[in-house]
Amino acid sequence: MRRAGFLVALGAALALAGCGGGSGKKGSAGLSASAPKPITSGHVNITVWEGYTDSEANTMKRLAAEFNKTHPHITVTPQFYGNSDYALQKVLAAIAGGNPPDVSYLYGSNAANIASTSKLVPLTNWLNQDKAFGWDHFYPFERRVATVNGKVVGIPALVDNLALVYNKTLFKQAGLSYPTKNWTWADMKRAALKLTNPAKKQFGWAYVNDASEDTVWRFWAMLWQAGGHILTPDGKKAAFDSAAGIQALDYLQSLSKAHAIYLDNGSDNYLPLFGAGHIGMLWTGPWDLEQIRQSKVDYGVTDLPADKNHQTISGPDNWVMFNNGSKRVAAAWEFLQWFTSPKVDLQWCLGTGDLPIRDDVQSLPGFKTYLKRYPGVEEWVHNLTNSKQTRPVSVVYPKISTAVGQAVQGVLLGKYQPKQALAQAAQTTNGLLSAPQG
Repeated sequence: MRRAGFLVALGAALALAGCGGGSGKKGSAGLSASAPKPITSGHVNITVWEGYTDSEANTMKRLAAEFNKTHPHITVTPQFYGNSDYALQKVLAAIAGGNPPDVSYLYGSNAANIASTSKLVPLTNWLNQDKAFGWDHFYPFERRVATVNGKVVGIPALVDNLALVYNKTLFKQAGLSYPTKNWTWADMKRAALKLTNPAKKQFGWAYVNDASEDTVWRFWAMLWQAGGHILTPDGKKAAFDSAAGIQALDYLQSLSKAHAIYLDNGSDNYLPLFGAGHIGMLWTGPWDLEQIRQSKVDYGVTDLPADKNHQTISGPDNWVMFNNGSKRVAAAWEFLQWFTSPKVDLQWCLGTGDLPIRDDVQSLPGFKTYLKRYPGVEEWVHNLTNSKQTRPVSVVYPKISTAVGQAVQGVLLGKYQPKQALAQAAQTTNGLLSAPQG
């Protein structure tokens, strides 16, 4: 499962937000400014919407059962809502119908779209009051993605990042030294060209080129590595069409022209091809680790190459709470406090291979077991410190991403030149940012 995704059908979601109480500005009515106390009498049922499959689904079921056993006054029922790309639409439709879930998993890129809904439970005051919760132990970029205009709208549910994964066997065959944390773009380019062998249908690198967010967020990492930014400091104009952006897209174009990049159409074919020895390097995250391990390929993991700084990109997602009455809110808050605690988050990591959402998990005794169980994941954990910038928390970000994705795709397919493509995407972005929001 790719983790970079976000809501594509933004127009439909915003239309739903405009009907049935999706645009309230007073916040979630009837809630105290003080965090609710644990429930010690009676019984409360709450629902948690999630889109988990495989090991994540099994681990969610097991942990929910553990919570229910240890919290006799609350019953948590996880409900599978399908593909997370459509979660926001379903949540907004449920709000409009007067029956939202108590907690829902939402992509971090949906934070701005959900922030103004009248049913949202804002968490800012509660987190400021509850020092034991350890909000400061969540990574800074996670906290930024969960915050909209100074209001915390959710608790991090997942964190990831991009790192360089390489096929050791192909590097040995090509007489190349393995990549290191000090690798530059030039180092990677030389390796990619040497690993490319058309006769064997072998490529040095793979790049997802379906114009989706999977295309874009790899480009953002390169933009930041080159010293660039997505938007201007005031957030009012595009900044990605800078010299840094052009440098990054020139680099991609040069490797594409040399046929050194396998351009994946979004079908995730790069994974079986990497496992079969047809691709030398990937820029990917821990969500691909299990399939890479199953392929039996001899692989290594290290930081992304960079000339100026080894920045990576992360796509944090959030648990968001909705107001179905004070008792259910109290139960939902009690569950989230438990579920995102260091001890339980480590259980989640051990069961799924996902990265810890908080830095204090690394100090727990069982953390070494997690690293041993998932060889290579340690590099992604360390790489979290290289995630220093975030995508804009904006209701128009999905449309910005579409414009940039089409620009990058067009260049890699030989339709446009980098400067021209980014200029057009910037013009579209500036139009989106100057239009009234709401």
